[in-house]
Amino acid sequence: MRLSRLLAGVAAGLVSTLALAAEPNQAIRSTLQSLQPDLPIESISASPLQGVYQVQLKGGRVLYASADGQFVVQGNIYQVKDGKPTNLTEEAESAGVAKTINAIPASDMVVFPAKGETKAHITVFTDTTCPYCQKLHAEVPELNKRGIEVRYLAFPRQGPNSTGDQQLQAVWCSKDRQAAMTDMFHEKDVKAAKCDNPVNKQLELGQMVGVQGTPAIILANGQMLPGYQPAGQIAKLALQAK
Repeated sequence: MRLSRLLAGVAAGLVSTLALAAEPNQAIRSTLQSLQPDLPIESISASPLQGVYQVQLKGGRVLYASADGQFVVQGNIYQVKDGKPTNLTEEAESAGVAKTINAIPASDMVVFPAKGETKAHITVFTDTTCPYCQKLHAEVPELNKRGIEVRYLAFPRQGPNSTGDQQLQAVWCSKDRQAAMTDMFHEKDVKAAKCDNPVNKQLELGQMVGVQGTPAIILANGQMLPGYQPAGQIAKLALQAK
């Protein structure tokens, strides 16, 4: 009899614990969806800060909320150990970006493979009308020589139906995407029949992960390097991030 009562008490405690764990999730989700019904919530979990919950959005961005959902914060949480600060929010967001970007199949990209051993890779949101994207593309052979694979995603910065959008669609619809991309960067005319392509979808993806301009370089660990950087600097960071 005593054992039965003990087991019943354990079961009741477990149910109570699960209910308490579920309540913040539901309250936070309800609040956020009332503010933005289409907010892409991927998960809600306890954050490193006691009493605060971490909301992971699809694409990598992170929000924080109180257990009752009445307080929502967008900002960084730092952990300080031995006088050294670590940006935990940045780490969580980078991990989310890496998960999203590294799940994209190579068939949806324009890939310039490394020469010899592939030591690391970068993913670049690009626009063929962007001067700094042209400058970066001129250094792709050097990156490839250093063992860095360069993967391109489309990001027409002036939006759908812009010149960049039309050019990028032509690149993705070409039989030889590598050659078409290079020709476009050299301001050559590229003819290609229209086809189903991921350009607009990739533009939306770039906006979701926080791309605000081109080129936007994403390392294998999800860290984003906004703007042009020389091949040597990119290669160094890419090798550290693999």
